[in-house]
Amino acid sequence: MFANARRFYTEGFRARYYLRTVMELLQTRRLFVIILGLGLFALAARSVTDPDVWWHLRTGQLILQNHQVFQADPYSFTRFGQPWVDHEWLSQVLIFGLYRLAGWGGLIAGFSAVIAVAFLVVFLRCPGRPYLAGVSTLLGAFASAPSWGVRPQMLTLLLASVLLFILERSYRRPNLLWWTPLLMLLWVNLHAGYALGIALMALFLVGDALDSVFGFAPFESQSASQSAARFRTLGLAIVACAAVVPLNPYGAAMYAYPLETLRSRAMQSYIGEWFSPDFHQGRYLPTLAMILATIALPALSPRRLRPREVLLLAVTTFAALRSVRHIPIYALVAIPIMCAMVQACLQERDVTKWFESKHLPMTPAKTLINAVLLASFLAFVVARVRYVSRQQADMEAKELPAAAASFIATQHPPAPMLNHYNWGGYFIWRLYPEYRVYIDGRADLYGDAFMDDLATIYYLRGDSWRTPLDRWGIRTVVLPPDAPLITALEALPDWKTIYADKRAVVLTRKAP
Repeated sequence: MFANARRFYTEGFRARYYLRTVMELLQTRRLFVIILGLGLFALAARSVTDPDVWWHLRTGQLILQNHQVFQADPYSFTRFGQPWVDHEWLSQVLIFGLYRLAGWGGLIAGFSAVIAVAFLVVFLRCPGRPYLAGVSTLLGAFASAPSWGVRPQMLTLLLASVLLFILERSYRRPNLLWWTPLLMLLWVNLHAGYALGIALMALFLVGDALDSVFGFAPFESQSASQSAARFRTLGLAIVACAAVVPLNPYGAAMYAYPLETLRSRAMQSYIGEWFSPDFHQGRYLPTLAMILATIALPALSPRRLRPREVLLLAVTTFAALRSVRHIPIYALVAIPIMCAMVQACLQERDVTKWFESKHLPMTPAKTLINAVLLASFLAFVVARVRYVSRQQADMEAKELPAAAASFIATQHPPAPMLNHYNWGGYFIWRLYPEYRVYIDGRADLYGDAFMDDLATIYYLRGDSWRTPLDRWGIRTVVLPPDAPLITALEALPDWKTIYADKRAVVLTRKAP
């Protein structure tokens, strides 16, 4: 009898606890944050179209099967056996693990969650009214959305967001900086974007020095000795972060890898995400709006920008204008600064009262409305992920040479095979190890001269465009129908078309 009474009491206590938790979540302010996160998640949920995801999947699979990372290239016949720094090895294990456990839906949901959390952390960094912070966060999300997807760069986005949170909170709690070496240890094994983290820390260090020179104290209540101690802690944290970089399968080679990538002329010339944003395209208009806002607001807002903020904005704005790839990092930096300036403008004009919400008691009707609203958003997000996951096969057939890959797998045209740059990763997933690729998305492995040779072949530049074909003994070519090389080879007697559709044409060369 006593046992039944105790169980009844325990179950009743748990029921009351869960009910109280649900009621707290349905408070309007908390509900706003939850819906913001769900909206970011839904915005990030999209079909997997990044051409590199396929060789990431294959590499993660082989790492798990072989219990070791690659030190040399296994996938191409043009670079086979040459040293390869697979700086994303841990990300690839994560990508394949999600795919094996939950398929495309798991990959899409997992990386959508990564992106949503990254921008929720930005929301937490925004000062002022939560609704204003939410609008600013959404603008930054729309600005960076063209770069989103199932790709290791999204893990760098999340870690950069967390790092900025730590750096800003460390003015009040300097000991938070000692978490950065652990963050960097994880980062350097996930992606070479770890260098961005060290660069942000260095910019904060220089910015703090400029703040001190121009008389900007971190906080009014903070003494000069406390500011100096925090400055020293940040410097030591940077040294500690740099010291953990070699703790990866490639050792000290990871120091040079990010610099080699940034110096690559071919990557800047041939790869779209390294181009400057084209503001004639609608998808880059939110980025333009943010840049214009951060230029105009300092003149309109009574809030003075700190030298540190000016430095961070100047560097990240330059990076965003130079390369589409850097727009998300610019958004992480610009959103809280922009939000603070807008908040100051509204306060000066006594407009903030429009955004004030009175703390009215939650009535049963309000609770029911909030519950219905939350349930509706949850249903929409679930339906969105399911829809996008079901569309993955159709998107693959639309964006990639899926039918051509099936034809090659069954008909076995002769190797070596010349392929399009964006299709190399897909062929690694579909055709390896029966076929090795000519090139894939690892542009750093192939180098500038090789990328130039590929452009010479593809666009028939000069009289030497056939030289690389002969040098590598190419027997099969798989390219889009509108490729200039396809038109030229179809006119030659020693080449014949064996397959063609709207996405790809397969030609083979007669044996010499």
